[in-house]
Amino acid sequence: MLSVRSLAHICTRSKHIQTAGALIIGDEILNGKTLDRNSNYFARFCFDHGIDLKRVEVIADDEHEMYVHPSLLWLAPDSPSVEASRRMVDRYDLVVTSGGIGPTHDDITYASLAKAFHQQLSYHPETLTRMAQRLSLPQNDDQRTARMRMALFPHAAEVLFVAPDLWVPVVRLEGKLCVFPGIPSLFQKMLDNLAPLLPLPPPHARPSRLQVFTSLPESSIAPYLATLQKRVISEGIRIGSYPLLQRGVYVSLIGVDSDRICQLAQEVEKEIEGRIVSEEEAEAKRRSGGA
Repeated sequence: MLSVRSLAHICTRSKHIQTAGALIIGDEILNGKTLDRNSNYFARFCFDHGIDLKRVEVIADDEHEMYVHPSLLWLAPDSPSVEASRRMVDRYDLVVTSGGIGPTHDDITYASLAKAFHQQLSYHPETLTRMAQRLSLPQNDDQRTARMRMALFPHAAEVLFVAPDLWVPVVRLEGKLCVFPGIPSLFQKMLDNLAPLLPLPPPHARPSRLQVFTSLPESSIAPYLATLQKRVISEGIRIGSYPLLQRGVYVSLIGVDSDRICQLAQEVEKEIEGRIVSEEEAEAKRRSGGA
């Protein structure tokens, strides 16, 4: 099993990340017990770094599909996480998973990924050491065995310790699939700390976004927006409209050329009798219940 050795080693890649996918794992998401915040945070991360997030999937934990022994992997026919992880790795430059890496019977992410990429599971010594240093609560043998499941990784995975105050690593397979915990605070901190280790697009390749708000109904501005999108599609510019119930519409303009986006936003502002608004203002209005 590979551990992180040096920043230069991890960052050496032949190209920048252009596309991404996310796999959110957990019954608690699908049954409504827990609100998924990680896919939204990852979407923002991708946009801010110029990565095109293509797909987000949410799948269930299913303890009936597998039984895991420390040295052997026994699995029923492909589980949803096996199928989805293979498919996403084939299609996208960066894939993240969130959830399913705890000590309980339904935490099956590492086992599923081991099967997906034809690897055995093995304990990672450095993770066990860090875990023991951080988690000093007295436990019996069964409890210690359960805790050690959190250091039972696919054998050929890279193990990246991205934060000095965390014993939990990012586990990476196939050079592109990164396994994260489902706890939002951990997910966010570890994703942000992983960024320097990723071949992200350079700043000049990252998109700019401006939004224009209008009080006109969406149907009134739809013909103009359709014509505008046809006119600028060859420039790689995307036009979107996002209504607030009985309050108006936000029109979003996204493209790499910030000067061109600014020019178009001024045109849109006039055509739809609107005004350019900041990202902060738009977000505040959405959170106030207008969306």
